[in-house]
Amino acid sequence: MKSQISLAFKKCRKENRPALLTYIVAGDNTKKKSLEILKSISEYADILELGFAHNAPTADGPQIQNSSYRALKNGIKLKDVFQIVKNYKKIKNSKPCILMGYYQMVYKYGERKFIRKCKQVGVDGLIIVDLPFPDNKKFSRLCKKNSITFIQLLSPTTSNERMKKIIQSSHDMIYYISMLSTTGGKLKISPNKILKNYFKVKRLSKAKNTVIGFGITEKTISSFKKADGLVVGSALCKGISESLKKRQNPVIKLNKMVKKLKSRIT
Repeated sequence: MKSQISLAFKKCRKENRPALLTYIVAGDNTKKKSLEILKSISEYADILELGFAHNAPTADGPQIQNSSYRALKNGIKLKDVFQIVKNYKKIKNSKPCILMGYYQMVYKYGERKFIRKCKQVGVDGLIIVDLPFPDNKKFSRLCKKNSITFIQLLSPTTSNERMKKIIQSSHDMIYYISMLSTTGGKLKISPNKILKNYFKVKRLSKAKNTVIGFGITEKTISSFKKADGLVVGSALCKGISESLKKRQNPVIKLNKMVKKLKSRIT
């Protein structure tokens, strides 16, 4: 049976456009507010990524770090993240939901217990940023057993040999990091060069949905229309920061932002 994530990509292919994946941090700026944001952006996003806040998010740039700190300051715990997903999944026409975070929290919670809980609340996929191949093989198998898509990362510096092995062991979605940077960095290389590298990956992973993340904004998104999917995270976290600063409602702000992003790729 195809996963909800695969079905979302299939729908986008039929509509002749890339899937739009959004990322926000669970609990930013409150548990209630992040659930409202998820429901609101769900109208235009195809797949929702939800970060679980970490006090040392090494792969994340300042925008996502700010989001994480706000969530932690407001007392977000892993149990709250699961509750947000569970409540979101109760809505009609909910979209696939991917949890993204760091291994330390999974390890502390207990791998098996964590994956079982993910399945129970309706998590569709997992990205564990600092659990690389081949150390992730056991974890990946556990995810598969529980019908959860484990998403592996590839970057421009991944060697061909290693890339083949990662793609071979991957589930039905792969995340291609567009450039060597933390999240939210400005594009250091041209969209054409990123797409050239991306299609090198696609030639090896024809059957798998491969998304591009890092540096995708409202300005750059339309340059990557040929990809299977595009991830926007830092821009949305920045949107939350700006609306809080101006004492505006981040729910309305992000709904408008995601609507605009979607219009750029349809």
